[in-house]
Order: sequence, then C-alpha cells, then structure tokens
Amino acid sequence: MGTEEPPNPGQDENIPMDFVAVDVETANRAPRSICQIGIASFRGGRLASLWGSLIDPEDAFSPFNIGVHGIQAGHVAGSPSWSEIQGELRPRLAQRLLASHTYFDLRAIVGANARYGVAGIPWAGWVDTCKIARIAWPSLPTYRLPHLAQAFGISYQAHDAMEDARCAGEILHRAIESSGLGQADLLRPRGRAVPRWGAAKQNG
Repeated sequence: MGTEEPPNPGQDENIPMDFVAVDVETANRAPRSICQIGIASFRGGRLASLWGSLIDPEDAFSPFNIGVHGIQAGHVAGSPSWSEIQGELRPRLAQRLLASHTYFDLRAIVGANARYGVAGIPWAGWVDTCKIARIAWPSLPTYRLPHLAQAFGISYQAHDAMEDARCAGEILHRAIESSGLGQADLLRPRGRAVPRWGAAKQNG
C-alpha cells in the first residue's frame, strides 16, 4: 500500500477527522518489548485500512503477557525486529494524527525507539481515546476498551493489536460525534482535553 496523505490541520471541524489508531502488545512488563503492532487508518470517520505485524522483541516472554495476548516466542520467530520494521511504520504514521487507548502505546513506541537507537517518527499529534471517552460519556462505570466495545455494540477480539487499534478508532469516532469535539479540541492542552504530542515530544 502507498504512503497515506497527512491530515489537513485546517479542515472543517464539522467534517469527521482523518486519524490513525495504533495498538501494541508486549512480550513482558517492559513497554519497549513490542511483539505485535496494529494500525487502523480512518478517513472521514470510516475505517480505510487495517495493517499489523508480529515483531521479534528480542526479549523474554513473560507467562503473564502470554496469558493476556497468547503470543509466544515461537510465534514471532522470523518476524522483523523493531528497527527492521521501520520502513513499514514510517509511511503509515508520519505526519498523521495518532490515537491509542491510553498512552501505554506511545510509551512503548518511544521506548522501543530508544532501545534500538531508532529516530522517532514525526507524527502530527497523539490522542488518548480513553480520556476522550471519559469526556464524551462521563457517567460510564468503566472505560476499559472491552467494556466500551460492549457498551456500543462493537465486535472485536481483545488483545489482538489490529483489533484493538480498530476498536479504539471506532470509539474515538463515536466519542467525537457524541461530544462535538474537533481536532483543535483534541490537541489543545486545556482542562480535561488531551495534551498535544508533536514531533518534539516523540523521543521522550
């Protein structure tokens, strides 16, 4: 697939935003031990493309993490390392508005970049879909992704990176529609809005 065009920061606030939802799974409790990544690209509020890959974390798999996502060392044998997969990641993420459910995925990517000495990807901004869900639906009992999916009738397989990315993207789109927030609100560091994460922040 070709390189995707970056979002237009001056686009009409009434037009659904273009963004990319990202999710990672890790081999152990270290966020940098990424063993799977999923990327869901949304255009005009609809899923445009879905991509993912297993990654060799070159690290040990903990029984706890295996129990969460089911990925084991044998599953990633022959998969690219974090540094080797950059050629796939950069055209999909660079200069895009990125989103994930909590900032764990951001910390993981920044940590993996630091571990391998890989230059950071200059994204346009990063949005925490969990925080946006709290703004849109303040009375919900929990904001864990599986519970949000169940509440809004979104069918998906939890703890699969591509599925988690798709679900987080759908939650963000619904939250934007429900709350009336636009791109400027999502990136503006005020009140309960989400802080901006630009290129200068990406390397930690």
